[in-house]
Amino acid sequence: MKKIIRLSVAAIAVTVATQASAANTWAEARNDAMGGTGVATANYGSAAFINPALLAKAQPEDDVTVILPSVSAQITDKDNLQDEIDRINDRVDYYDDVVDNLTLQQVLLNPVGTLNQFQGAASELADELDYLRGKTASANAAAGISVAIPNDVLSVAFIAKGYAHARVSTSIDQQDLTYLRSIQNSDSVALFEAGKAALLGSDEITRNLNSVAFGRAAIVSDYGIALARQFDFGGVPVSFGVTPKIQKTWLYNYTASIYDYDSDDLRSSRYRTDNTGFNVDAGVAADLGQNWTVGLTGQNLVSRDLDTKSIEVRNGRTGEVVNYKDTYQIRPLVTAGVAWHNDLVTVTADGDLTETKGFKSEGNSQFVGVGAEVRPLDWLAMRAGFRADVKDNESNVFTAGVGFAPFNRVHLDLTGLVGEDDTWGAGAQLSLTF
Repeated sequence: MKKIIRLSVAAIAVTVATQASAANTWAEARNDAMGGTGVATANYGSAAFINPALLAKAQPEDDVTVILPSVSAQITDKDNLQDEIDRINDRVDYYDDVVDNLTLQQVLLNPVGTLNQFQGAASELADELDYLRGKTASANAAAGISVAIPNDVLSVAFIAKGYAHARVSTSIDQQDLTYLRSIQNSDSVALFEAGKAALLGSDEITRNLNSVAFGRAAIVSDYGIALARQFDFGGVPVSFGVTPKIQKTWLYNYTASIYDYDSDDLRSSRYRTDNTGFNVDAGVAADLGQNWTVGLTGQNLVSRDLDTKSIEVRNGRTGEVVNYKDTYQIRPLVTAGVAWHNDLVTVTADGDLTETKGFKSEGNSQFVGVGAEVRPLDWLAMRAGFRADVKDNESNVFTAGVGFAPFNRVHLDLTGLVGEDDTWGAGAQLSLTF
């Protein structure tokens, strides 16, 4: 047996981030710091990530803006798996060693010592499996680059962005626990199983352990051109924007016996499928007077259902082969936003009108966020916010960040978040205005 579940949350985050090179369907450090808002407040330079209509909100003095890049990551480890992982590995290694080293001579010449060691190892492993029952860890990451070119007639932006989600969960077989507890609590069962292992090999023991671990990851990359234009309706400036895009998706379905699980394999092409298709984002924004802006955006307006690979896992106890497969759902995400702003302060709120879907094996989410930005100096901005999932499937988080803009040419935005269920994250964005 290999070490049990090397699923440290840090490893998941690295898997997602390095594979995605790519949370949200976007990374935008300014608005991420304001509770994940942006539908009514995104700057024209980053509008194509969130609401392409805001691309047309550039001022006459605004120039070409290049973002290279914007990145963010979020990790949730509500079950403290990071703290448990070393102990889990230790218990499995110990049990593995005890079983592999059982000999008939040991059982006959030192039955008490052998049984005590065998029963102790079974007890410790059962305790850890019991703890792992229903536990999960997840990570999200996103990244993007953009070139925004404002124009009075038609504003244009070229974007490449990606977002990724990974989740590890366990399915503990109750018969594993029953088997291990029977060794722990019965000398006769322990003696029988020890003798069987000594005569027939350790596989006679380990084939009775059939708990499963699941590693799911989705990476979605978008490559598109955003187009936006502003119109005047009865004195109300209204902007419309659209982003047709090529969408590339990679799905990973790493499913294995929990006793052979190695998180490094989550990145293996053996468990990966990929798909390329077309999608589109669209948005609208309107200025209601001098200080109010409202917006509406739709991300991924073309629905797509993408299946993972089907992975076979054999049950050593019954010989049955079980096929594990999942489906990743890309669905329209419609979000409304409103903002009040002046030269010093921006206050904003966003709310999803539709649910965020992902793997069918996971629950859906629906977010609301509020945030504010204060600009005490021309080159300094301070931000804070709060984001909540009304479906209670994702952690609620507090966000904060700062922005620096020396000479209004180089912009560096930093954000951080912390929330319930041991959730934390960070983001950064560098943009240049020419």
